[in-house]
Amino acid sequence: MRILLTNDDGVHAPGLTVLEEIARTLSDDIWIVAPSEEQSGAGHSLTLTRPLRVRQHGEKHFSVSGTPTDAVMMAVGHLMKDAKPDLVLSGVNRGANLAENVTYSGTVSAAMEGAISGIRSIALSQVYVREGMGDAVPFAAARAWGERVLRPLIAMPASPRLLFNVNFPAVEPEAVKGIRVVRQGFHDVDRTKIIHGTDPRGYDYYWFGLGKSDSVPEGSDLAAIAEGYVTVTPLHYDLTQDSAIAATAQAFGEQVG
Repeated sequence: MRILLTNDDGVHAPGLTVLEEIARTLSDDIWIVAPSEEQSGAGHSLTLTRPLRVRQHGEKHFSVSGTPTDAVMMAVGHLMKDAKPDLVLSGVNRGANLAENVTYSGTVSAAMEGAISGIRSIALSQVYVREGMGDAVPFAAARAWGERVLRPLIAMPASPRLLFNVNFPAVEPEAVKGIRVVRQGFHDVDRTKIIHGTDPRGYDYYWFGLGKSDSVPEGSDLAAIAEGYVTVTPLHYDLTQDSAIAATAQAFGEQVG
């Protein structure tokens, strides 16, 4: 099995090393094609206004001067075009990718790009506590549970447009309660904070901050992670809200052919 590894934290991120360790329990044919720099929050963006540069760091190990989507497109369409990957793994992200945050996530979007290319794709993220934001982010849960989560997902029959979003809780491996397959949750709509400051030259600057949600939907990825479970959420890139089609057509009345 040929596996492509990528991420949004950059080609030198510790989580990518963890992902390679996990992937090598599944196959010896491992390719790494990842952004050359940090791309957190890049979503499913791709680069159209400047050329991309590809740098080789070793055998089957490349960086791309663009977004996670760029990296997957470059791998599938150029670097691995003669023998495309059977599996795309994206991560292990430094931080959670839960609820509607999957829409901002470069990690999840890289897996989505793999799915668009018709390749089985899985995004993996390690939740951390606030004091673990630096290089010492504990990936112990991801290391211990990664293979256990991936093997059943890989064994499933292939399904078009499907990808999986996996999150590991911020606990030691022995404290993980198990694996739960759950739906995507939703944060409180007012949890985003805009933090204002003034630099030494008197100019304004702003940071986006995220507060905690007051309510956590039962049966969601947010609830299961908070309870100490590894979460698995099936996703797809068809954003159509099927249940709203009839009502929307009715709103237009005779204008709809």
